[in-house]
Amino acid sequence: MIRVALPNKGTLFQPSVELLRASGFDITKPTKSLYYSDNKNGVEFYFLRASDIPMYLSKGIIDIGITGEDLHSEKKGTANKVISLPYGDSKLCVAVEDNSHIKRLQDISDLRLATSFPNIVRSHFSESNIDIVELDGAVEISIGLGLVDCVVDVVETGATLKSAGLRAISEPIFTSNAAIYSIDSPADSANANKFLSRIRGRLIASEYKLIEYDVPSELLDAACQLTPGIESPTVSQLKNNDWFSVKSMVEKQKAHQTMDELNDLGCKAILLTSIEMARI
Repeated sequence: MIRVALPNKGTLFQPSVELLRASGFDITKPTKSLYYSDNKNGVEFYFLRASDIPMYLSKGIIDIGITGEDLHSEKKGTANKVISLPYGDSKLCVAVEDNSHIKRLQDISDLRLATSFPNIVRSHFSESNIDIVELDGAVEISIGLGLVDCVVDVVETGATLKSAGLRAISEPIFTSNAAIYSIDSPADSANANKFLSRIRGRLIASEYKLIEYDVPSELLDAACQLTPGIESPTVSQLKNNDWFSVKSMVEKQKAHQTMDELNDLGCKAILLTSIEMARI
């Protein structure tokens, strides 16, 4: 069995659970427990605070964990990032009140700054004499209360800053998304490898579509150039010897354009279907 840590709440919780279920794992968050065992797949799931997961990984208590890159960096996690995930996008920005005279990052030197990410802030402003006030949350209100002059906070849509009467004064000092981290030597390497392989397979599947079509023999080469696949397309001759059936993986973002091009070329019975799982 391997131990896998997941965020117990927040924006990373639901996408992580959905990803694991789509990858074939049996996972449910118990109402009165922070533990669930998927015996069939050899995984013990632990629902922990996302900010605590880097510590559990660093100490080798957990084999694999999903958390934000910003949290892993802030907690100085030592586990290896093995898979970047397509959700949980966020950025750390310096923000001030809308009517503040502060316009640039250079203007915050010697000022008071509140944040929940003191290590990232110190690293970024290592040469500045900034007075950092560490807060666990509700950072945006600290300016209005007179505690600090500016803040560094997580920005996703910008709505929270705007509602608090704040504005960002620069490009993000740190960008982040969700990621899977693993220790060097998981307790059960076979199940750890299976776990990561399934996740990679699901992510690949989400980036591709399967396209199938019939094409006359004289257009086969041209059609295959439009759908080269991963290695090469699968080509089968139909009962009518003048026609072939072709099957190929295409990038999801280009799939409908490819259908149009095949149709214009003269292909027939063009089908586009989703891929549930893949191994490449």
